[in-house]
Amino acid sequence: MTTAMDLRADFPVLQRTVDAGPLVYLDNAATSLKPRSVIDAMARYYDSVSANIHRGKHILSEEASERYEQVRARIAARLGVPPRNIVFTANATDGINLVATGLALTDSDLVALPLDAHHSAQLPWRERCRTAWLAASEHATVDEEALRSVLDRSPEVVVLTACSNVTGHTADVDRLAALAREAGAWTVVDAAQLAAHGLPQVGESVDALAFSAHKMLGPTGIGVLYLSDRLIEALTPSRLGGGTVDWADEHEFRLRRAPYRFEPGTPNISGVYGLGAALEYLDAIGPAELAARDASLVDALLREAKARPYLTVLGGLSEQNRLPVLTVTLRGVPDPSAVARALSDSYGVMCRSGYFCAQPYFAAHRQSAGLRIAPYLYNTEGEIAHTFAALDELHPLLARGVR
Repeated sequence: MTTAMDLRADFPVLQRTVDAGPLVYLDNAATSLKPRSVIDAMARYYDSVSANIHRGKHILSEEASERYEQVRARIAARLGVPPRNIVFTANATDGINLVATGLALTDSDLVALPLDAHHSAQLPWRERCRTAWLAASEHATVDEEALRSVLDRSPEVVVLTACSNVTGHTADVDRLAALAREAGAWTVVDAAQLAAHGLPQVGESVDALAFSAHKMLGPTGIGVLYLSDRLIEALTPSRLGGGTVDWADEHEFRLRRAPYRFEPGTPNISGVYGLGAALEYLDAIGPAELAARDASLVDALLREAKARPYLTVLGGLSEQNRLPVLTVTLRGVPDPSAVARALSDSYGVMCRSGYFCAQPYFAAHRQSAGLRIAPYLYNTEGEIAHTFAALDELHPLLARGVR
């Protein structure tokens, strides 16, 4: 079994030091670090190919096009769907907006939204439609009874969070999506936080599923959107241009088949190269080992948090349906940004503070901003222990207001 220490040499950023010593990167819920193989794959595109895709017939264009479509096919195989259902986007936010703007919705239509949803999964719908909030359960991002109650109101769309970027809680997406589909709703899944821990097989009840490469060892600026066949037929592309049509003259134009009708202009080709390398890296580790590593990290996070009564853990202390994302508030410290800054400057620990684009969740639970500790496959239990020991030293200082 490959250990976290074995993997660390693959990540150039982890070779850095800060004034406090070795760098401890625990901001993976925001974005993961990139292995050398991903960086090299992107550089290789620019060094050796650098041509545009699909419309050129020369060798370089055909080479770039082949690699681009190979990555699409690899993602499709992971999700258990045909490649025609996979659209490359800029990120998960872009993918969700593509669906929200492409459906023929009005301001009288109802959309159901998880209370802990990322703003990117909320705002595209809130701008256009009426909304109903779905409360989280004790161990999941959506409470089933809350969903059933909203379904009685006949929503047009149900949005589901596969994994919360605040609590780390996951959802039984297949079951919840099936309920929504039976009620006649479109189902849209935000899988941005889940993707780093394993791409799910897409069930027949899911109409759209979006994630970003940068949270799963890939580059920024590239995302993936799965669209069901029935949703493809219902969507009107909100952006048109080169690559989206088979024919255009002064009188008419004809859209290309999916997925190309949803991919206007020159795409982020190097980003797709990088995403392909990230998938290969994760596949080499394997899903069983990734799951075991996640479970070990969750255990370490909760064990340390339980030992510290001055911490409140958002989402509770259960390991059930949870991935390694832990958000805490510190008693007597209403602004955790000072904690995050001190962790970075004095201990070399990189964490995130704030609302994590999930302010409705914080408001509903009457919590101030939090401090998020989110390890990933290259982090060790020793780094987690180091972080909580640092909190022990910082809390009495910051709780007294000492700067």
